[in-house]
Amino acid sequence: MNALSIELDNYLAIRRGFGFALRTDERILRRFIQFVSGAEAIHLRRDHFAQWQATFGNAGSYTWSRRLGIVRQFANWLHANDERHEVPPSDLIPRRQHRPRPYIYSPEEIYDIVITAGKLPSPNGIRRLTYQALFGLIAVTGLRISEALSLDRADVDLGAGIVNIRRGKLGKQRIVPISESTSLRLRAYAMERDRLIEGKPVAFFVADNGNRVSDCGARYNFAMVSQAIGLRSAQKFQKHGCGPRIHDLCHTFAVRTMLNWYRQGLDPAREMIKLTTYLGHESPSHTYWYIEAVPELLGLASQRAEASLETEARA
Repeated sequence: MNALSIELDNYLAIRRGFGFALRTDERILRRFIQFVSGAEAIHLRRDHFAQWQATFGNAGSYTWSRRLGIVRQFANWLHANDERHEVPPSDLIPRRQHRPRPYIYSPEEIYDIVITAGKLPSPNGIRRLTYQALFGLIAVTGLRISEALSLDRADVDLGAGIVNIRRGKLGKQRIVPISESTSLRLRAYAMERDRLIEGKPVAFFVADNGNRVSDCGARYNFAMVSQAIGLRSAQKFQKHGCGPRIHDLCHTFAVRTMLNWYRQGLDPAREMIKLTTYLGHESPSHTYWYIEAVPELLGLASQRAEASLETEARA
């Protein structure tokens, strides 16, 4: 292990001590450090990020802006300990003011994702079982991938029909109820998992070797499924390609929930706090973002506002 990798381990350990999960940060930083180490550098230079970006692959400016922020934070930490490390400039990637519009999966696409995940090749059958259950759970609950992967056996109470998120977004804990049909499917997965894996794994979702599914593993398998059903184009060298993301399953859950409010005549203002709490958002404003991001929701919200104004005018 080289010096930069050791520094990264220390950095992650310190920040996780403050309650940060950092799964995405770790994935990005390990790939960045691997590139820097491949260039036989022992200290970060200002131009390393731009060089890495040129070899990484295609991604939008929002994604690259986020990656730059992750690298800059680590570089600042390194520079504070050793001034020979340089920090890439903050304006290297034009910063976008708005989040990219989410991709909303159709019910048919979600069905195809779950069914195709159940056909993934696996030496002992665990891989296909795990990803079918994992993608299905995210689709019907809106869990973030990090929240689903961090679940332990003890966090999933199938008798009571609840999932305990011990450390969600911003380190908050919350309880997520699940339907009876979801409980039945997760129970079937858990029974097969325990039958196929020697011993009882701590993690709820496990890979073929019995270890907890990694963030990289989940994203890779989701990309393979997406390519198989045509949501992403086929790639050489097992690359992920571009297209709808696993996190868009969470977006889809939130949007479908809000669409149902309008169609059932419910008051979105009264329902919003429930969804905000359920999803673990910091404030309702983060949940309201979906109305601006999804044209169908924006149209329904506009119609409701116009109808409300007309009612007030008649009164």
